[in-house]
Amino acid sequence: MAAPGFWDDGGDTELQRERTGLEQRLSAGARFEAALGDAEAMLELAEEGEDEAIALLQETIAEIDSDLSSREVQHLLGEADDRRPAIVEVHSGAGGTESQDWTAMLFRMYTRWAEARGYQVEVLDESPGEEAGLKSATLRVEGEFAFGYMKGETGVHRLVRISPFDASSRRHTSFASVMVSPEIDDEIEVEINEKDLRIDTYRSSGAGGQHVNVTDSAVRITHLPTKIVVQCQAERSQHRNRAMAMKVLQSRLYERERQMQIERIAERQGKKKEIGWGSQIRSYVLQPYQMAKDHRTELEIGDVNAVLDGRLDPFAEAYLKWVAAGARATSGDG
Repeated sequence: MAAPGFWDDGGDTELQRERTGLEQRLSAGARFEAALGDAEAMLELAEEGEDEAIALLQETIAEIDSDLSSREVQHLLGEADDRRPAIVEVHSGAGGTESQDWTAMLFRMYTRWAEARGYQVEVLDESPGEEAGLKSATLRVEGEFAFGYMKGETGVHRLVRISPFDASSRRHTSFASVMVSPEIDDEIEVEINEKDLRIDTYRSSGAGGQHVNVTDSAVRITHLPTKIVVQCQAERSQHRNRAMAMKVLQSRLYERERQMQIERIAERQGKKKEIGWGSQIRSYVLQPYQMAKDHRTELEIGDVNAVLDGRLDPFAEAYLKWVAAGARATSGDG
């Protein structure tokens, strides 16, 4: 980074992310070492019968234990893509207003989770539902290990509740699908043939302000061979929306190939791997009881409202440990 000319074009984004991550880890290591020193000093005082030292020692041990757990999770974030920003797409399933309202709830859940972690959130596309909620939404989430923490969200999410849209107050089940891709940069080449694209423009319908509806600035790109559809209406400029939509498409195609490689490896090793896209990964039950359950890791959290308010770290950590355990088991069988 100190080399002449490094910053001429803004520097290498990947190197900058790596440097920031290393600095944060060094800082965390220094804090951990200091905490161990404090615990050792308090232990000596506690052995002499100091009641206050005993209480402080217990608090410090709890903090050290939490820090160790966090370090274990970060150790599992070892893939090259884990540090990249995440492109998060949420789409409503069948069910009209019910499903669209559920999509809006997921959109809020991911936004609150990301903001609580200090991540930057950018809404790239937002398609309102016919009566309420969202038909679909696309977010860009940037922060340390954004994709690493969010990659386990890909799949179908199920909600069970008493419908606020049902005059008879009946219980309804709604579905929405989530797709998380790592945002790729110029260092990764994804070849896209222009002949394979259908590009449509339309007037923006999101919450970007009245100006977005004046011209056909929103862009929708369909990749014909894979049927992948992406769209962007975050900018006033059609040119900028097209550039961002192409970036999202490249990320989707890159993630698609990454998943196919994982599946091919699993097949060679004789392991049938569950496909995330199109499979139910988590249920959120509000009636007749309250629980959020991940069907892969079997993690259950009773306070489902806290989860819907952005408490997703336990699910992300459980997913990373589940994947690591599966990789160790597969390696052992091989």
